[in-house]
Amino acid sequence: MNPRYPIYIVSKGRWEQRLTANALNLMKVPFKMVVEKHEYDNYKKYIPEKDLLILPKKYLEEYDTFDDLGDSKSKGPGAARNFAWEHSIQQGYDYHWVMDDNIEAFGRINKNLYIPVTSGTIFRCAEDFITRYENVYLSGFNYDFFAKTRTKLPAFVKNTRIYSCLFIKNDCKFRWRGRYNEDTDLSLRILKDGDCTIQFNAFIQQKATTQTVKGGNTKEFYDKEGTLPKSQMLVDMHPDVAKVVWRFNRYHHSVSYKKFKNNELIRKSSYKPKQKINNYGMKVVKIK
Repeated sequence: MNPRYPIYIVSKGRWEQRLTANALNLMKVPFKMVVEKHEYDNYKKYIPEKDLLILPKKYLEEYDTFDDLGDSKSKGPGAARNFAWEHSIQQGYDYHWVMDDNIEAFGRINKNLYIPVTSGTIFRCAEDFITRYENVYLSGFNYDFFAKTRTKLPAFVKNTRIYSCLFIKNDCKFRWRGRYNEDTDLSLRILKDGDCTIQFNAFIQQKATTQTVKGGNTKEFYDKEGTLPKSQMLVDMHPDVAKVVWRFNRYHHSVSYKKFKNNELIRKSSYKPKQKINNYGMKVVKIK
């Protein structure tokens, strides 16, 4: 079973690695990969041309980096994400998925087991759950290293930040902005508007740790300047809830989401709850 809505992978400088693309291919889940024009020939050696989209230059030119540095360094993935958003609307969809290019696998957590998945069924499950609500504009899967199977976890957490694997309601009035931390910024703007986000613990992304995979923004951002500019930009965007902290030998941002705990989910009047549990045909199978 595959998702109803399109999946976009935003990629830069990683045509030889393609972690997310490889994971989705193994699951037989279709996707489109958004790349910059000057890297297109490199990517088409590995990705069928029908699955590649070239990022139009205007999205880079018009992108709001939230600073005055212009084209002096990479603008981050936000411009390509905005293009994917508009592309999905032009294709007639109400939602879309957008993913980073360094996700190694996807899985399900159930009864304190992390179980790798072999199809796109978890995306369909997430879609069906989210589309019950009128005001969930952003949702996604938690990281495997944050969702520990030895701890008691709820199936999902409401009104927090969503990273890297995102399911977006297309009529959201906001768009991506910022050279850094665009995930957190979009989450906060949605929450400050009184709407909701949902982060799944039942469904998980196994993502490579930041700065461990070459390409992307690793060389252009973190290898040269560290993590302070990234953290400081979020504080400049949202000084009421964000601050810079020093942890694990580098700078991080710290955000308080307490003020958003009372943002309530609004269920669509058309949704009728079903009494029977639906596992969508998923079964746990031992694979040698």
